[in-house]
Amino acid sequence: MLQQSSMAVFSSSTEPVFAFRPSQFSSQPATPPSFGFFFKFDAAVMTHHRYRRLRHSSSSSKLSVPILACRASRDSHETDSSCRKDDAHLVHGLSETIVGVLGGGQLGRMLCQAASKMAIKVMVLDPSENCPASAVAYDHMVGSFDDSDTVQEFAKRCGVLTVEIEHVDASTLEKLEQQGVDCEPRASTIRIIQDKYLQKVHFSRHDIPLPEFMEIDDLEGAKKAGVQFSYPLMIKSKRLAYDGRGNAVAKSEEELSSAIDALGGFGRGLYVEKWAPFVKELAVIVARGRDSSILCYPVVETIHKENVCHIVKAPADVPWRVRKLANDVAHKAMSSLEGAGVFAVELFLTMDGQILLNEVAPRPHNSGHHTIESCYTSQYEQHLRAVVGLPLGNTSMKTPAAIMYNLLGEDDGEPGFKMANQTIARALEIPGATVHWYDKPDMRKQRKMGHITLVGTSVGVLEARLKSMLKEEGYENPNEVAPRVGIVMGSDSDLSVMKDAARILNMFGVSNEVRIVSAHRTPELMYTYACSARERGIQVIIAGAGGAAHLPGMVAALTPLPVIGVPVRASTLDGIDSLLSIVQMPRGVPVATVAVNNATNAGLLAVRILGAGDTDLWTRMNQYQEDTRDFVLSKADKLRKDGWEAYLNQ
Repeated sequence: MLQQSSMAVFSSSTEPVFAFRPSQFSSQPATPPSFGFFFKFDAAVMTHHRYRRLRHSSSSSKLSVPILACRASRDSHETDSSCRKDDAHLVHGLSETIVGVLGGGQLGRMLCQAASKMAIKVMVLDPSENCPASAVAYDHMVGSFDDSDTVQEFAKRCGVLTVEIEHVDASTLEKLEQQGVDCEPRASTIRIIQDKYLQKVHFSRHDIPLPEFMEIDDLEGAKKAGVQFSYPLMIKSKRLAYDGRGNAVAKSEEELSSAIDALGGFGRGLYVEKWAPFVKELAVIVARGRDSSILCYPVVETIHKENVCHIVKAPADVPWRVRKLANDVAHKAMSSLEGAGVFAVELFLTMDGQILLNEVAPRPHNSGHHTIESCYTSQYEQHLRAVVGLPLGNTSMKTPAAIMYNLLGEDDGEPGFKMANQTIARALEIPGATVHWYDKPDMRKQRKMGHITLVGTSVGVLEARLKSMLKEEGYENPNEVAPRVGIVMGSDSDLSVMKDAARILNMFGVSNEVRIVSAHRTPELMYTYACSARERGIQVIIAGAGGAAHLPGMVAALTPLPVIGVPVRASTLDGIDSLLSIVQMPRGVPVATVAVNNATNAGLLAVRILGAGDTDLWTRMNQYQEDTRDFVLSKADKLRKDGWEAYLNQ
């Protein structure tokens, strides 16, 4: 489909010429986009041109009609008098600002996809004619995003300039800002972040916890660092380091020279970090608005393959204290930088529970891909909101769990495409799976070609589906439904009672499992069951017990899930002992309960608990109540009509 869009073609004299969409040719004055980005044009002349989307480079031939544009300004709306408009201009839609993105890779592609939902226009600057963003961008200028002249010409077409890769010319951005061009995030932030050593220095000055680090200029300095930090020693390039590039590990002093040579030598600019004994790598996507407001997305765990992000689990399986600490570190780091947008803060969780900042990216990030399906506001929509000045969106997850799997090239060329297609085909059969393909023309080993996001009731359930997708041994059925309710009892003698809970759950279509788990005879099994229930997708546990009835309370002590205890009538005390045991749990260990032997009500209560966040179950429960009412009313009506004697004799 041809897209009708505005575009610019520059002559060798760099004079900007614009073609406009038909909607802009009106008898009314042209309405300027927000943030002071205005157009001046001769509509009568422009009607002789076809309105179509054109790809072009900065050296394209000159059109016959010169049409000028006023440059956007971050802090002022002052323009040439020919471009000045009424202050009361009403913006049509969310924003009329044209967003210029330096870089047109997969991040730029997903920015464009998010922009299309809001009708925000995104132009990209990328040297490749077939870059991933090209097919979905409002416009694509073919040119280098680290070439100063090209970037300056590109900036003339945009209301705000942002990046999808930090390896741009920060000096050019600073120059543009001095000229009044709106750059988000600020050039000062890009300059700090694109140099990993300067980044460390900056954050250390703001008391952000970091691994110890040191600049090295020669082999002697590297040896001194090895003595001070011990081995293994992480050696890093200051610039152009990402996806594992620019990092080398020296396990001993003898390996220093080879590690340094692998990074290109001291001429590239190197520094060393003390090895961080981390147990998990975490990440936090952080959004920063133009008003300096900051919102954090849920903490995720990242798993790398050959130093490239491979799998992301959301939320991270870490204690709440660790999540809060990670968010606090990320928030503090962002507070020290300037400019609006989405940032990724990569972190280490150490063995002693510390959070150390690894590095920051000033753009959407691989660790936030899952937000497209799992969060109320994706990181891409959020970045656009931030840079054009819209309110930041809700960062919370709308699904209990998500896993993002990077489709990395497993081989070069056609064999790699074939293997990727096989994985995609299996993914499309998995409930809750969404495939994103970046449409890169060339397949290379370890190249990011796409990603797959799985959403579901728990990370544990999604891990099983992921293993099935990857055809790992023992995981053959990706459509197997995980139980939402676990029904446990201390003995099979309780099954005659507990079966009623299972029947109710089946009636409501709630997946469940029935297990024998004894608090006294199999305490290890009880412990394992209770501790693993959440990760396996269970959301409610119904525990039946007679006599001492310790099972419900012990399970409740081991899991944060809601537990419903069913007192089962035993041979003595008529079940009253079981009831009293269940309801007399100490403070802090709540257990709901029902009448003796009333597993039916336990099943109904479980459905109500689940229905609080499941509209389908809520509707079914509402219908169940109406049916129960109607059933009772029909019996009451029959009794009234027939009389009690006839009623009893039926």
